[in-house]
Amino acid sequence: MKLIDKFVSRELLVNVLFAIAVLSLVLVVGNIFRKLLPLLVNHDVPVEYLLAFIAYVFPFSLIFTIPWGLLTAILLVFGRLSADNELIALRANGVSVPRVAVSLAVIALTSTALCLWLTVQVSPAAQKKLRSTIFDLATRDPMALFGSDQVIDQFPGRKIYVGKKDGNKLENITVFELDQKSMPMRVTFARTGMLEADLENKRILMHLYNARYQQRDEKDPADLRKIKDGISMSEGTLPISLEELYEKEKKRPSRSAMSIEQLLDQLKSESTRARSESRTEINKRFSFPFACVAFAIIGVPLGVTAHRRETSIGFAMGLIVAVAYFLFVIIADTLRGNPKVHPELLIWVPNILFIILGAFLFRRLARQ
Repeated sequence: MKLIDKFVSRELLVNVLFAIAVLSLVLVVGNIFRKLLPLLVNHDVPVEYLLAFIAYVFPFSLIFTIPWGLLTAILLVFGRLSADNELIALRANGVSVPRVAVSLAVIALTSTALCLWLTVQVSPAAQKKLRSTIFDLATRDPMALFGSDQVIDQFPGRKIYVGKKDGNKLENITVFELDQKSMPMRVTFARTGMLEADLENKRILMHLYNARYQQRDEKDPADLRKIKDGISMSEGTLPISLEELYEKEKKRPSRSAMSIEQLLDQLKSESTRARSESRTEINKRFSFPFACVAFAIIGVPLGVTAHRRETSIGFAMGLIVAVAYFLFVIIADTLRGNPKVHPELLIWVPNILFIILGAFLFRRLARQ
């Protein structure tokens, strides 16, 4: 029996690691490069910033790829055992399917514990770091926030368009100064400009040359007929505070970046919506790791029933099952601001359904 356990364990671990690597590469690294490559090229973002971004996203991605990779590995391994008639040979020698799946149970529980650690501790800390990367980049290299033919909207109350950037020199600049309703109250046009980093005072100085501005009427900003042309100036300086950027990040806390303690404090909020969202986030962090158990239970009968050796079949079946599971999670997460439907309970529905269905199929398989 030890030989059988070693064989099944080795096959499962190899396929799990392979599936996690492939899924992480396709679903995570591909999307990261798709989103950050223009930023890297147009904004002169340092390569280490890109690597740090990937490192912060990777723990969050593992929460999804570990259960999905485990499911794919189960379908592949037990599909091969069934296709090669090895499972029939084992059962003919008195080795039952539950006994063959003992090593799988150990791997599934280990994966659950790993995902629980990632969701509760590692991922929130990484998400918090990820949200502060813009500020870290700004304080280290503020010029990297600006690029050619780009709209910079990271700074609160402003949107800045730069037609061309060459080092710290800018051309064709348009600065929109917004009110609380995001209405552009003042628009400044400048033919050329120059950036200067004033890190001691935590700000960027934008020197504008050959500039003019337009001012909207404060009482009726929507009436374009009341726009007034301001004075033209040969040179002016627009200070941009980096502290405002940091305050903007702090004022928009993401629940995915909050620790369990912070979420528990949110339960004391007077807002029923905030309490509902926090309860849902807490339950999601504890329910999602058990997808490994649900996938393990339902994966064995599906893999044996499929009776296929092909890797493509295993990935296709894993994709179908995973999409069905994640669809339930997305629906519950979408409704987390509506306490009437109890989204904190809906988040557990896919685990319960998959475990019940998997237990039924597994029991029927064991009796055959």
